[in-house]
Formats: sequence, C-alpha cells, structure tokens
Amino acid sequence: MVLVLALGDLHIPHRAHDLPAKFKSMLVPGKIQHIICTGNLCVKEVHSYLKSLCSDMHITHGEYDEDSRYPETKTLSIGQFKIGLCHGYQIVPWGDLDSLAMLQRQLDVDILVTGHTHQFKAYKHEGGVVINPGSATGAFSSITEDVNPSFVLMDIDGLRVVVYVYELIDGEVKVDKIDFKKTSTT
Repeated sequence: MVLVLALGDLHIPHRAHDLPAKFKSMLVPGKIQHIICTGNLCVKEVHSYLKSLCSDMHITHGEYDEDSRYPETKTLSIGQFKIGLCHGYQIVPWGDLDSLAMLQRQLDVDILVTGHTHQFKAYKHEGGVVINPGSATGAFSSITEDVNPSFVLMDIDGLRVVVYVYELIDGEVKVDKIDFKKTSTT
C-alpha cells in the first residue's frame, strides 16, 4: 500500500491565507509516501510546508507559481501505475474531459492528475482515471464562485487504486471514494 496525496491550486497567500485547519490536522508527516501537486502553490513557504509532510514531491507549474523550475507536465510511476501531472491551464477548454483524455493518451498514463478549475472531478475514462483534486484551500476561481476546499488521497496497492476525495462542506470534512482496478501492467 502506497499513499499519494494529490492537491493543487492553493494560491497562498494571494487568494487564501492557509489550508483549512481541519485539513492541516489530517495531513501529518510520516503517513504519505508521495505528494503530487498541480501547481499554484505560489510561494516557496508553501513548497517548504508540503516538503515537511513528505520529501518525495512532484509539482507542475501553475500560472501563478513564483518557482519557474516546475515543469509544464510530469510523468512518474508509482507501483503498477503510470501517473501524469499537469496544472491544466494549458487544456482548452479548461477541464474538458475529451481534451484531458487526449493529454492522458499523449503522456501514455493510467492516471492523469490536473487542476486549474478549482473543482474536484474524477472520471474513469478510456481504461484510465482522470482526477482534478480541486483547490486545497478553496481559493476563488475565475471559472466558478462555487469552490469547496478539497484534496485527494490515492491508496495504490498492486493493480488497484482507491481514490479518496476529502471535501470541506459547511465546515465538515466529507469523504467519498472511487475504486479503480487496472487490467494489466502494460
């Protein structure tokens, strides 16, 4: 079992002061093996905070990130899964499933994690999974005013991944899950 934290669009300190306290209390060092982030951390202090939770971090560049060293896209393998990462402002139209599926095919990944819309979405699509972890801070978006803070925790075990979404709704953390089983290791 490998735990992977997927989050993005924090926009600290420009659009949000910090992660919600209920989320911060859940995210503790030593529990997570990998962090994947779709970008828009904005400042180095947020990067340092995430690094304190887990040293194995993978981040792509959001349009508001000060650190220009983050790549536009990234692929990595965790267990039996190949994961692709992209902020999502490059996807036209933003959040469009067909456009996301095209990127998933181009990167040749089982799981595509992308952000930018600030809204959690997860789809089983074309034999893989497309995930948008939303905005971990609930930062406002130019796309929608309806943003609930959210992040994703993926539990990868062999050919199976369970995607848990944590969403803060009316002051309470709600958890939902999606179960995905890969058919082969190719």
